[in-house]
Amino acid sequence: MLREYHDQEWGLPVHDSRRLWETLMLEGFQAGLSWTIILRKREAFRRAFREFDPEKVARLGERDVARLLADPGIVRSRAKIEATIAGARAFQRVQASGEDFATWSWAAVGGAPVRRTGPVLAKTPLSESISQQLKDRGFRFVGPVTVYAWMQAVGLVDDHAPDCFRRTSSDAPRGRSRRARAAGTPTAW
Repeated sequence: MLREYHDQEWGLPVHDSRRLWETLMLEGFQAGLSWTIILRKREAFRRAFREFDPEKVARLGERDVARLLADPGIVRSRAKIEATIAGARAFQRVQASGEDFATWSWAAVGGAPVRRTGPVLAKTPLSESISQQLKDRGFRFVGPVTVYAWMQAVGLVDDHAPDCFRRTSSDAPRGRSRRARAAGTPTAW
């Protein structure tokens, strides 16, 4: 499951505002848990949170929170559920102000993935800054470690190993690795 996630999703640049928001919310649910748990429950999360449509999630009320707390398919944390609803409302405010969430997210990294080398970090000064900006806008469960994991997941940061076929730096091979070709994995972006 994790290999498939890595090879087909993790670190690929996402430019769709709704998908960026969905991933940020799922990263918030992951806090204190393993990402494997979230991946296994992702479809249940999508059903429970109305396909992560921010307009629909923003309208959820206390009765919906009770329903979600009883849903065994998701992580049943009141704080995280309420943070997701607050996150939908914050997302709407960002969009309503004329600031597209995807444009804002990519502007934070200068419009292109930050390509790092060296040890993979849990957080960076940039994730700390983005975390604070998100909190200032009303998002919750967006600490700097969660934000950095989100940045990695949606391709804002490229932390793939230098020899990984998903590495997008100019000094890495641009085509698929032998393993990727054998598995039929798409060419790296």
